[in-house]
Amino acid sequence: MKRKAKVYESPKREAECNKMGIGEEKIKIGNQQPRERIQKETGKGVGNSCRPVRKKIDNEREIALDVLMEVLEGDGLSHMVLSQALTKYQYLSKPERAFITRTVDGTLEYLLQIDYVLDSYSSIKVKKMKPFIRTLLRMSVYQLVYLDRVPDSAVCNEAVRLAEKRKFSGLKGFVNGVLRTIVREKENFSWPDASIRYSMPQWILTMWQEIYGRDRAEKIAASFLQEKAVMVRCNLNKASREEILASLHSQGVETECPEEWGHLIELKKYDYLEELHAFQEGLIQVQDLSSSLVGLAVLPEKGSHIIDVCGAPGGKSLHLADLMNHTGMVDVRDISPQKISMVEENIERAGFTNIKARVWSALEREESSVERADIVIADLPCSGLGVIGRKPEIKYHASREKIRELAELQRQILSVVQEYVKPGGLLLYSTCTISQEENEENAAWFGASFPFEAVDITERLGKQVGERTKEGFVQLLPDQYPCDGFFLALFRKKKSQDT
Repeated sequence: MKRKAKVYESPKREAECNKMGIGEEKIKIGNQQPRERIQKETGKGVGNSCRPVRKKIDNEREIALDVLMEVLEGDGLSHMVLSQALTKYQYLSKPERAFITRTVDGTLEYLLQIDYVLDSYSSIKVKKMKPFIRTLLRMSVYQLVYLDRVPDSAVCNEAVRLAEKRKFSGLKGFVNGVLRTIVREKENFSWPDASIRYSMPQWILTMWQEIYGRDRAEKIAASFLQEKAVMVRCNLNKASREEILASLHSQGVETECPEEWGHLIELKKYDYLEELHAFQEGLIQVQDLSSSLVGLAVLPEKGSHIIDVCGAPGGKSLHLADLMNHTGMVDVRDISPQKISMVEENIERAGFTNIKARVWSALEREESSVERADIVIADLPCSGLGVIGRKPEIKYHASREKIRELAELQRQILSVVQEYVKPGGLLLYSTCTISQEENEENAAWFGASFPFEAVDITERLGKQVGERTKEGFVQLLPDQYPCDGFFLALFRKKKSQDT
């Protein structure tokens, strides 16, 4: 990987947005323009990055490029920015939308590997490229290496066209040269280490190797590059799984039902989830197997009072409400109105009356809730290393320091919310990460610090879930189970005579 592409001089750019290659004008952010107008004009969310007034978008590559610009060079979250784009361009065909999704997700998933390739064949290193050119090349390399059905010539020609369209004509020769060189050499690619092979930061691999060994760490990393199933949980108080399946099949959806999990359905070959009758009628809720185990672990009795202290977007809380069969009350809380709005939308669609949502910080002690809850769900903010397969940019933003900070935050929250549990009641602690500091170590700390005891969850979850369920916790790993990485630990508050 020594051959270099010829570099052409770049035209001068005065405005920052022009340097990023995303337009001539910058939309003002904040209270100066309504959110709806910004989204209408840009097709993007509202953050701190440049928001251009877009010219006509004429193909799916350009849409994917704009999504990636907002994620990689701005402050956007991939799943949110992509969802906004697909909603705006609903008129595109299903294959075109699938191409956008695959290109965005794939570029983010393989980013370290892509940058290694570019640094090997470009005389300008990735970090020194102009943001627009960097994103254009990253997206194009992904297509050349991983999308076999896309002709190499089409990838190169479209990249050159986009560079010219976005007023980078002076760099179209550079773009073409780099990509044509990669086309010639891609059959000879080899990766220097596991970090590049699996596009996983070395410090994360090292952390997992220290816990699980090298082989398991690499299997975990590899699993995040595999396509993730779209799983929905059935609201079985509204319809049986058979009735829900009949509704899905009537709209041409292909499904697969995990035999051991009667509350879940995997969806395949559907177009828009929001167009499915089962979704519109509140019969199904998008929820991974891993987080759906929370409801099975606590098994709420009818009439229970449950507090979910960090509950957005509400999937676990709705499951608990469903399990209580229109009885009891689930009090869902989260820190911001935006998060609670998501919960309320899901509650309205499901039509449940035994659940309510409100804004409340989990760090703020509520006197009226002390020893009022039969069950407290503490699914707390975490590093998110278990959901890298769905939100790949997480692995590039995480750090050991952030993990330490999050572990401390989790302890602060647990110290507050444990007071809400009645004597004899349950507290479930969970995260969507793979980090001992946030998971096993915090669970051990909690058991040693407060009058709680671990609860054997083997019978609740089944022996197929893990070997340590008798100790009251389980770490789900995505290479072992068809789900995200997830940790949960169940505790029962001791009664006065037990202490």
